[in-house]
Amino acid sequence: MIQHGILNISASALTANQAALQTVGNNIANVNTPGYSRQSVVLQNIPGQFTGGGYYGKGVNLVAITRSYSDFLTKQATLAQSVAVADKTRENNLITLEASFQGGPNGLGAAVGNLLNAFSDIANAPNDLTARSVVLTRADELAARFRSTASQLNDIQVGTVSQLKANTNVINQLAQQIAQSNDQITYALGSGQSPNDLLDRRDQMIRDLNRLVQTTSVPNSDGSVSVFLAGSQPLVLGETAGTVTIENDPFNNPNIRKLGVSFGGSEPQLLDEQVMGGGEVSGLLRFQNRDLVDARNLLSRMSLAIGTKINDQQALGFDLNGQIGQAMFKLPDMPASFASKLNTGSAKVSVALQTQPSGVSDLVASDYELLFTSAKDLTITRVSDGKTFAFNLNTSSEVKIDGLTINVTDTANTGDRFLLKPLDGVADSMFVGFSSPRGLAMSSPVGATAQASNQGTLAIDKVVTRSLPAPPAVTLTFTSPGQYIRSDDTNMPPAFHSYAPGQVIEFSDPAGSGWSLTLQGSPMMGDVIVVRPNTSSDGGNAQNMLDLRDSVTFDGGPMIDGYASLIANIGTRVQSAQSAATVSENIAVNLEKDRTAVAGVNLDEEAAKMLQYQQAYQASGKMLQVAQTLFDTLIQSVTR
Repeated sequence: MIQHGILNISASALTANQAALQTVGNNIANVNTPGYSRQSVVLQNIPGQFTGGGYYGKGVNLVAITRSYSDFLTKQATLAQSVAVADKTRENNLITLEASFQGGPNGLGAAVGNLLNAFSDIANAPNDLTARSVVLTRADELAARFRSTASQLNDIQVGTVSQLKANTNVINQLAQQIAQSNDQITYALGSGQSPNDLLDRRDQMIRDLNRLVQTTSVPNSDGSVSVFLAGSQPLVLGETAGTVTIENDPFNNPNIRKLGVSFGGSEPQLLDEQVMGGGEVSGLLRFQNRDLVDARNLLSRMSLAIGTKINDQQALGFDLNGQIGQAMFKLPDMPASFASKLNTGSAKVSVALQTQPSGVSDLVASDYELLFTSAKDLTITRVSDGKTFAFNLNTSSEVKIDGLTINVTDTANTGDRFLLKPLDGVADSMFVGFSSPRGLAMSSPVGATAQASNQGTLAIDKVVTRSLPAPPAVTLTFTSPGQYIRSDDTNMPPAFHSYAPGQVIEFSDPAGSGWSLTLQGSPMMGDVIVVRPNTSSDGGNAQNMLDLRDSVTFDGGPMIDGYASLIANIGTRVQSAQSAATVSENIAVNLEKDRTAVAGVNLDEEAAKMLQYQQAYQASGKMLQVAQTLFDTLIQSVTR
């Protein structure tokens, strides 16, 4: 009996230590396998057998092979990795976007400066066709650079959408594989033992899925897990997987994409990228739907503002053929609004740039969302900053906001929504309006002259035509160095007007024509300035074109600084994205270290265990030899 007990104990010990050595070897073999969790044997002694002399031990049993795993650390590391991937994806795409806005002599800023500076030569030589040809060449270069930059942004969007669609294919494949793993794991758990490799494989697929889109995993009682997007939209439920697609937004806006989730053949539920959390898809959607849209609007606002201001100034001059100037740049009309697919009313919304006065300097680089809270009550949200404005349409169907005039026709129902993209496509479609240098309207319709007999130092600094046709002549007669009277004042006695050097003197007649005059120097009593329609071919309007450099155009800044402001905006986004990516990457790396400290394979530790189990295995084998020797001796004694 003793020999039989030793034999059983030796055999069980040999089997247990062999399993332990095999487990250690498996750990070492998978030290570099992604998602592998370190495995360990769980040994338990066999309850002893009672005898009159006490309990005899009966050996060891292999109870289970477990994996080292922390659900909390795994979820934390997976979440941190998902956020880090989203931040890095946005950073990389913003760097690509920034490269589209070149600086230096090949940049848009230089093209704007070259065009405006070229007017100085015409101001000095109004009839020089060569100087005029240079201006047209500079204008064509500017329009071409706007179109080229817009084309690069279009290419970036095409690439982004292509990557989004490729990612959705991978997401759908992983969702199917997770559902299949759920089925396999549920079946395997029926044996009463944990299917470690299957669990590791499913966890790794969930981590891979979270690199693309952040998920929430909820364990079920049968061992399966349910996977949700944006906190509540099911992607995997047990053994069934849903599908994701890239969809248009509710307005069918061509520049916006949404992630749609459908389950069981239902209509795709559109997810807002702001609530999707991390993942590459989230980073791509945030870049395309916010950063790229804002960059397009900044570029198009710049082209619309510069083109419109130059066209307006061109229309206030005469060309070499004596005609009022035609538009130097062809600019597209503002696009029609995008109506929500869920609208039930018949309302139509249009938008245009404000005129008289022009709304160019008030333009904001933004889209606008319109919501009818009743048939006549309208709320407008500026998408760029989320600011809202409330209007009532009972008195007028027109709304003025940010230099735009919004017009509503027909009847809206409560809840109807519209999207306005007033700047969309402007930079893509900017061209020079004519090719003849004679068409440049560089002569001012209004001129000013100082009477030859003037005794003071009074000098004409600038005359600017406000509108056409040019009004009749107006005479300014100085009654003292600080006062003057005007011939257009029919009151008796006429009113006295104060004068200071550099002061802008404005005139507007009942017909709407007008001009402004700036004088320098000190007049004497009796000095006279006459402002009258101009009959000579001067370069007055060329000088006014040159003065547009410093005109307030972009967010209170001058036209010449518009491109620098645009680049600064993009650069700030890049810096912010880089900072966020660095922080989230550091967090992800630290949490992954914490996870692998629990679940990862340590080769030094495994080597120590291998020696331990090897010695135990050898001792078990030696004990087995002893049992065999005792058994043989016993048999020999019995057979004598």
